[in-house]
Order: sequence, then structure tokens, then C-alpha cells
Amino acid sequence: MATLRDIKRRIKGVKNTQQITKAMKMVAAARLRRAQENIMNARPYSHKIAEVLNHLLNIETNINNELISEREVKRIALVVVTSDRGLCGGFNMNIIRQVEELARNEFNTFYSGSNIDLYCVGKKGNDYFTKRPFNVVGSHIGIFSHLKFEFASGLVKDLTQKYLSGDVDKVYIVFNEFRSVIQQKTTVEQFLPIIPITEEGKTNTAEYIYEPDKVGIINDLLPKHLSAQMWRVFLESYAAELGARMTAMDMATENAKELIRSLQLTYNKERQAAITKEIIEIVSGANALKES
Repeated sequence: MATLRDIKRRIKGVKNTQQITKAMKMVAAARLRRAQENIMNARPYSHKIAEVLNHLLNIETNINNELISEREVKRIALVVVTSDRGLCGGFNMNIIRQVEELARNEFNTFYSGSNIDLYCVGKKGNDYFTKRPFNVVGSHIGIFSHLKFEFASGLVKDLTQKYLSGDVDKVYIVFNEFRSVIQQKTTVEQFLPIIPITEEGKTNTAEYIYEPDKVGIINDLLPKHLSAQMWRVFLESYAAELGARMTAMDMATENAKELIRSLQLTYNKERQAAITKEIIEIVSGANALKES
């Protein structure tokens, strides 16, 4: 049985841990506010450019651009977006499980032939997949501490070149989409080739004049669209990470509070038992002296 000193030492240790988790929660909350602002600023642009591009792809049929052309799939690339640090609940394991499920089920043919290339953005995903039979061809660690649009556009350029050269035939992104502070959704999006969304049933009486022409505008918008979507993915993932960490640290703080309460009760019981034992020994000794 633990002594009073051991219990007291454990209470002190749990209190120190509680202070750390509480501080981490406050830091995550402060960063989350900025991350949410960045998402709110980026979403309108990425959604609008996607809407304009989708509209043009639906009304223009004479397009000869490989970025929107389907072809026989022989090799797949997966961009796996995780965090650089832990202590954020199931944030990273949800992504890892999703990638493993895709590799062994939906992309089973490519996985068995090692025809899946992984681009790991974030230390946790990179550490996991490099130690297992996955073909990690790109590792990007530490980018979320100083997230910049140039990194997103650079990664898009690299993926686009590999797609156009035929090194990969499809590109998917696996990431956590930010829904709210307590909710993140593991999402798989096809990045390349770009899939136009049909506009059936949508009525639009407005007529536009395109300069120089629709095809020229489409070819110019495609790389901008890809960069905007990749940038949105990174912002979504970073905000989702902070929300997951904030929630995890809040739960850890509450659990520490409950554990401290339980240990304090145990300490009080043990202390009371020790006092009672001492009193009994004193009374017994006094009675023995009287009898003698």
C-alpha cells in the first residue's frame, strides 16, 4: 500500500501535469482563433475560383488540357497531411488509418505492386509510414510552424510536373477538414485530374463575354485553382489540429482534476487511519501502564 508521502508526491505530480495541459489548451485556443480567421479569408477565394472554373468546364467542350483528362491509372500519389506534434487526440491516427484502409482496400491492386507514392506533410505521418512498407517519396516536416502559401504552390508544381510527365496518373489528398473546435472530418479529395462538377438543374440566365476566350481562361485558372485548393487544405488541417489539441488538453485537465480529487480522498483516509492507529496505540499503552 502506498504511504502518505507517496500519495502526496503523486498529487503534486498530477497538479504539475494539470498546469501543463491547461497552458497547452490556452496556447491552442489562441492559435486557433488566428487559424480560423485564415480559413475564413481563404475559403471564399478557393470556393469562388472553383465555382468559376467548374462553370467554364461545363460550358466549354473543346478543351485539350491534361490536368482534366482521365487516363489509365497505373500509379497513384497520396498527399498525407498530419501534424508535426502529438497530444491532439486521434487527429493523426484517423489519417493514418484512412490511408492504410485506402491502400489495402480501394487501391489494393496498386498497393500490392508498390505503385502508391506517399507525400507526407507533417512529422507524425512521415515517422509512421517510413517505418512500414510504404513508398514515401516526399517528406515535408515543420512547415506548420511557419505555414506559407509558397510551400503549397511549390508542392502543387511538383505534383503537376509528375502528373504531366506520366510518373503518376492520379493524385489524392488525405487530410482532416475543420468543422468546429470539437469536430474534424477525415477527408479524401481527388486532386488530379480535376473532376468538373455537373451543373444539372442549375438555371443561370446571365450571359458573359470572356476575354481572351474560355479555353485561355481555363488554362490560366487551372494552376491557380490547384494552388488555392492545396493552400485551403493546409489551413483546414492546421485549424483542425489546434481544435483537436485544445479538446484533448481540456479533457486531460478535467481528468487530472478528477484524479487529484480521488487521490486527495485516499490521502485523507490514509491519514485518518494513521491518526486513529496512533491514538489506539497511545490508549493501549496508557491502559497497560495503569494495569501494571
